Amino acid sequence: MAGTFTFELVSPERILLATEDAEQVQLPGAEGDFTVLAGHAPVISTLRPGLLDVVMTNGKKRMFVKGGFVEIDPKHVTVLAQTAIEAAEMTSDRYATELRAAETDLSAAKDDDSRFMAQSAIEALKQLHGAKTPA
Repeated sequence: MAGTFTFELVSPERILLATEDAEQVQLPGAEGDFTVLAGHAPVISTLRPGLLDVVMTNGKKRMFVKGGFVEIDPKHVTVLAQTAIEAAEMTSDRYATELRAAETDLSAAKDDDSRFMAQSAIEALKQLHGAKTPA
């Protein structure tokens, strides 16, 4: 399959997603969002809290990640996430809990990096929740 690569999303608890037919992955890099396609140059990057989108030959998946690392080579992408929640599994209760935690982190932040990470989480959660809320 030309144009595809292996993608794995791993949390400390388990493998959350593993596929050999990923066509594209959009990641919340620490320096900004970026997209990976097959044949991407090797990269290792940190991730900030945000939305991770995987496009596969048979559909799409969206996840909220709380940060972590990504390792990229031309045929593989592996994300090691501190926490990852599939958009479809984000209930109203889970959303409220995650939002409260991010807001608490923001109010307790002592430096710019901590504020940035907490604000990134709040923005991603609101974007995810807004996409699930009917207009």
